[in-house]
Amino acid sequence: MDKYSFLNAAHTAYFADLYDQYLKNPDSVEPSWRAFFQGYDFGSENYGMDGEIVEGVSTQIPEQIQKEFQVVKLIDGYRNRGHLFTKTNPVRARRKYAPTLEIENFGLSKSDLQSVFSAGEILGLKTATLQNIIDHLERIYCDSIGIEYMYIRKPEEIEWIQKKLNINDNHSNFTTDEKKYILKKLNQAVTFESFLHTKYVGQKRFSLEGNESLIPAVDAIIERAADEGVKEFVMGMAHRGRLSTLTNIFGKSAKDIFSEFDGKDYEEEIFDGDVKYHLGWTSNRETYNEKRINLNIAPNPSHLETVGAVVQGITRAKQDKDDISDASQVLPIVVHGDAAIAGQGLVYEVVQMAKLDGYKTNGTIHIVVNNQIGFTTNYLDGRSSTYCTDVGKVTLSPVLHVNADDAEAVVHAALFALHFRMKFKRDVFIDLLGYRKYGHNEGDEPKFTQPLLYKAISKHKNPRDIYAAKLIAEGVIDEGYVKHIETKYKEQLEENLEDSRKEDKTEITAFMQEEWKGLERVTEVAMMEPTNTKVSKKLLKDVTKVISNLPKDKKFIRKIQRLVESRQTMFDEDRLDWAMAEHLAYGSLLAEGYNVRISGQDVERGTFSHRHAVVKVEDSEEEIILLKNVAENQGQFNIFNSLLSEYGVVGFDYGYAMASPNTLTIWEAQFGDFSNGAQIMIDQYISSGEDKWKTSNGLVMLLPHGYEGQGAEHSSGRMERYLQMCAKDNMFIADCTTPANMFHLLRRQMVANYRKPLIVFTPKSLLRHPKVVSEVEEFANGSFQMLIDDEIAKADKIKTLIFVTGKFYYDLLEQKEELKRDDVALVRIEQLFPLPSKAIENTIKKYKNADDIVWAQEEPRNMGAYSHMLMHFDDAKNWRAATRRPYGAPAAGSSVRSKIRHQQVIDYVFDKSKNNQRKK
Repeated sequence: MDKYSFLNAAHTAYFADLYDQYLKNPDSVEPSWRAFFQGYDFGSENYGMDGEIVEGVSTQIPEQIQKEFQVVKLIDGYRNRGHLFTKTNPVRARRKYAPTLEIENFGLSKSDLQSVFSAGEILGLKTATLQNIIDHLERIYCDSIGIEYMYIRKPEEIEWIQKKLNINDNHSNFTTDEKKYILKKLNQAVTFESFLHTKYVGQKRFSLEGNESLIPAVDAIIERAADEGVKEFVMGMAHRGRLSTLTNIFGKSAKDIFSEFDGKDYEEEIFDGDVKYHLGWTSNRETYNEKRINLNIAPNPSHLETVGAVVQGITRAKQDKDDISDASQVLPIVVHGDAAIAGQGLVYEVVQMAKLDGYKTNGTIHIVVNNQIGFTTNYLDGRSSTYCTDVGKVTLSPVLHVNADDAEAVVHAALFALHFRMKFKRDVFIDLLGYRKYGHNEGDEPKFTQPLLYKAISKHKNPRDIYAAKLIAEGVIDEGYVKHIETKYKEQLEENLEDSRKEDKTEITAFMQEEWKGLERVTEVAMMEPTNTKVSKKLLKDVTKVISNLPKDKKFIRKIQRLVESRQTMFDEDRLDWAMAEHLAYGSLLAEGYNVRISGQDVERGTFSHRHAVVKVEDSEEEIILLKNVAENQGQFNIFNSLLSEYGVVGFDYGYAMASPNTLTIWEAQFGDFSNGAQIMIDQYISSGEDKWKTSNGLVMLLPHGYEGQGAEHSSGRMERYLQMCAKDNMFIADCTTPANMFHLLRRQMVANYRKPLIVFTPKSLLRHPKVVSEVEEFANGSFQMLIDDEIAKADKIKTLIFVTGKFYYDLLEQKEELKRDDVALVRIEQLFPLPSKAIENTIKKYKNADDIVWAQEEPRNMGAYSHMLMHFDDAKNWRAATRRPYGAPAAGSSVRSKIRHQQVIDYVFDKSKNNQRKK
């Protein structure tokens, strides 16, 4: 004992505090103390905590000091595992976990309960009995709120959380007025759903019943965040509770919602609309402290969690605006379902964006409306993890599990989440544990699959009545108060219902109208009209000078130095390649005040090493981005290598383009087929968003496409899929063959007074093809050509007229020159949708002597643009189709076989007797 006798003379609170610090972060403790505590832990773990074994280090420590350490370990046990023993489940008995938090598991006994310990100071207590310490721990960690946070690796964050939890033992302390306000919002949530249930029997509404406390929670976040300087909120949520949120948080008129329930037609003929619980909304609201805030709830499809990526993109676009001085002034809130957050991989992709330069949004508040069931699937069959929110631990985000029946605890947790986000600019998760009163939709029978659960739910009081009973017991309200506010709110709803039924049609308000002022929504007629995309030669010259000169005082790899300097040479020699087309398009737009954002895997250099928008200093890897310096007062240029995600990143960039129409927003796939991973975004948003939700969007997708023997995946961008989705005026599809045309196509995206998604099938081998060059004059005074005629063909000599698109043109041109066929005209269709049908008709008329009209493509017949041509150009059914024969995969894996098939198609183009359709 002698060598530890000094411990008796010191204040034990000091050891308790130091040991607590050691448990949180061993490296923060002075090395000799760290060694001491490690020895104590070793002794405890190997010889038990009761100090009976002489060999244990713990036996040499004075008993009182040892007990203090054991109490600290008990406190640490509650911090780490208290969330497993909470009262957070309103309708189910929670699962059992071991070991428990019984004091015997920490080397303590019932005889210690009245002993006084200095370790209580860790909880903000003075010296306290063990019983008092346990009572405080139970209130902090095991009541209506369970919190997970001890895996966080930053001691300052853990310390902040613990201090926050110690305030009033992690319980609310609301004023009388605040309690009445919470009850008011709960009443709105309960009454609104009850009203709909009565008036629209059996109609789907995905009610919030069982989780109504979401409404006061979100309302509290918005009100308090406005006081902390937040100016804008961007929210995403799926179906459940959306209608209540729109009405009771966002201020959408109940009259409009009733009109949507009545199934009326829309005011606009060009708008097809969507079900009511998918629509977006934007509103301005004044808080109780007279702060003006902007609220946005993004439109969403039925594909769960998809909107989360879009919300992050919208948020980032708003944060990048010039009038936002601090990114934290725009706050994203994403509401998840429990089955969806656990089951959908997109959530992981979005969570991984949280700290990345190109995608971070200074922290998102994630709220899970936890029904403990997914349609008919029990939660035990829906995930392997303990909690549905365990994905949040990927970024070491704190997670709060809250009993949805305890309204004050829910609001308290929501405010905790807000303060954490504002302080540390990080994600935080709230797991709102409630239930679903009815089936997945209100016409479904849940007792078929969960009879016991729904027997319990049928007898369970709603959160408003539970809270009202609590306030009556406290003397805050009287017995008639709830009936009064319920009747008053119902009267408002009845008036709205009456007003809605006086109108014959429904008008849908466009999402984020302010951002889209000055831009129009147009039909295909306007899309086919030419747009002036000319620029002065001086501007092109100035941009070229900037992008051709690296800083003289820095050292670069010699090859990159030559490559950058060659840009000036190309300009001087009047032979501009594909990379120059891109740089000059971006540079000219930046000089005109537009912003440019490019993201995707390896976009900074470019997958095929052609772009080099970011150049690294050789000895420091400092990044040099020349396009940031093209002009004074230029637009922002940002280019980011993305995480290895397609679904999440395309969703993010779509959201960015939705909120920032004056930014040329580009997502580039590494190869065209990579877009397969984002197919849900393409189907549900890009191709159909304007039709469903009135949301214009100018996102550009660059998809490298072309058959160069790189196997099945990396040959095709699956052009046919995009073309199949084309209708009326929903998007542009292009497959350019010249740098100048690409230049004008990109400029058209910004210069036009409307926005449409643009899908571009970009080349790989053509990036350095000697014939794929354009003159400066074509850039300065040209325009985008939807169809490029054969410049050297003499119309009266032409017997075979070939229509082709993309890279295959150059393969056919090489064969034509080799065969010296002056009776063949090669005509390129550069814009596949909207198809330039009139120009095609005029071309056919021009070559009136051609008795052989060919559609030529390198893709198999069941892929590529052939079926699109048949659908959109009636006469195409009479053309001779020169294609690979139909295949299940886009291309052969063998380069030899691929070349054979490719040559067979080329041979057949020029000689119809060489039909390859029966060959290998």
